[in-house]
Order: sequence, then structure tokens, then C-alpha cells
Amino acid sequence: MGVIKLKKTEFFERLGLPFWTAICIGLVGGLGIVDYLTGNELSFSLFYLLPVSLAVWYVNPVLGLLISVLSAVTWLAADLSVGENFTHPIIYFWNSLIRLAFFLIVTYLLSELRKSQTTIQALARTDHLTGLYNIRYFHELLEIELKRSGRYKRSFTLVFLDLDDFKLINDRFGHAEGDQLIAFIGAELKWPLRGTDIVSRLGGDEFAILLPETGQYAAKVVMSKIQNHLAGQLGKAYPFVTFSAGAVTYEVPPGSIAETIKIADDLMYSVKNGTKNGVLFSVYRG
Repeated sequence: MGVIKLKKTEFFERLGLPFWTAICIGLVGGLGIVDYLTGNELSFSLFYLLPVSLAVWYVNPVLGLLISVLSAVTWLAADLSVGENFTHPIIYFWNSLIRLAFFLIVTYLLSELRKSQTTIQALARTDHLTGLYNIRYFHELLEIELKRSGRYKRSFTLVFLDLDDFKLINDRFGHAEGDQLIAFIGAELKWPLRGTDIVSRLGGDEFAILLPETGQYAAKVVMSKIQNHLAGQLGKAYPFVTFSAGAVTYEVPPGSIAETIKIADDLMYSVKNGTKNGVLFSVYRG
């Protein structure tokens, strides 16, 4: 259920500023008309929180602030149009200021809650050492890619990459140096890739790269860039480090995440248990 809710939230966020601005302004205008038509008999005060909340949650606090002001002004206009009698005209404006203050407090509280949720989601998705996606979130993204590949008949490539003799690096230089190397690799892996490609640290010295809508020829081009870039960067900082990788192009998606991962993992280990320091390519056709 948590994944489904997260996907729904991301979908609504992608609708963008123009969409939510129109929706929120429309809601405020509709509430103002209802307020005017019903006069003093019915109260719709709490319903003004709906457009304010939508603006803050799915766009940003700035839009929430603007919708708060618009809601207070609309409410005031409805009161003035109805002609409710108060002991002094300033009461209209005093009430409007109180309502505006209430809307602004809600805006602030919701924006802080949204920040906290975003931070928690980022921590739940991210590997603390490299800043890459962690294995749990990578599995979720891989599942999405499997479904998309099956639906649209598009190939994708999954790369498993493992540093060679990483234990010797830890033993010789210490775990702090090993962690620094892992963080270094994580940062450099992203450099040659497209914005749509996904890099994850699976744990230890293992990394995964997901290349959506990528056939074997394109995968070889990408891996050549990664090899050249890493060789150049590692040659400067860690000349003793090499890596083994297996790149599987799936023309047909396997039946499960576990099978998809095992195919790429086995290919990577065939390099690691053989010559090391290389990349092996394969095509999966079901």
C-alpha cells in the first residue's frame, strides 16, 4: 500500500503548477459563490482549507500563501455581499485577518510536514554512503521497468558491477579508505549516464545500473564510456582498483525481479571468477 500511495503522490505532483493553480482558484471561486448564495445560514469555512492544502502539498508553500490570501479575500467579499450586520464595519476586516492568519498557520504546518515526509522518503530510498538509490528502492524501480518493458515491448539492460578484490583493499588500507573508494565509485558511475538511467548500490562493493529502453548495441556504447571514465578516474586516485561487470539486455522481461537479478548477477560472477577486470554482455530472449 505504501508504494501505491507514493506513486499516486508523485503522479499528482507531476500535474504541475498551472494545473493546481487553476484547480485551487476554481475551488476558492466556487466556495465564494456558495457562500454568497447561502448567506449566513450555512458555514463553509472549513472547506477553504481544501484549496490551501492542495496548493501547499502538491506545489509549494508560495502557492499556498497566495491561495490563503485569495481565500480570505473571497470570504470577505461574500460577507460584504450578503450584508451581514455587525456593530462596526471594521469587524469584517478583523474577521478576515483572523481567517487569513488561520490559513497561513495551516500553510506553514503543512509545508513543514511535507518537508519531513520528503526527507524521510529520501532517506528510505538512498544509500547513506554513496547517495545512490539503495537496494530496496532499486527493486521497486526494476519492477516498474519490468512491467513497462512487457507492456510496450521495449528492451532494457541491467548491469551488475563489482569491484575486484575489495577485501584486500580494506585489509591493506583500512575500512575508512574502503568506504571512501565506494563513495568515489558511486559518484563517478553517474557521470557518463543519461538522466533516465538508474544507479544503485546493492551493498558492499556491488552496484547495479538500469538502462531503460536500451538494446545491446547501445548498452555496449554506454559501458564503453563507463569503462573509459572509471579507468581514467581510478587511474588518478586508485590505480590498483579494477572491476568486473555483467550487462544483460532483456528483449523479453523475465517472470520476476529475482530471476532478472540472478541472470545479471551470474553473468557478472562469470567475469569475476574468470579473468576479472572486464565486462561481459548477454541478451535474454526468454
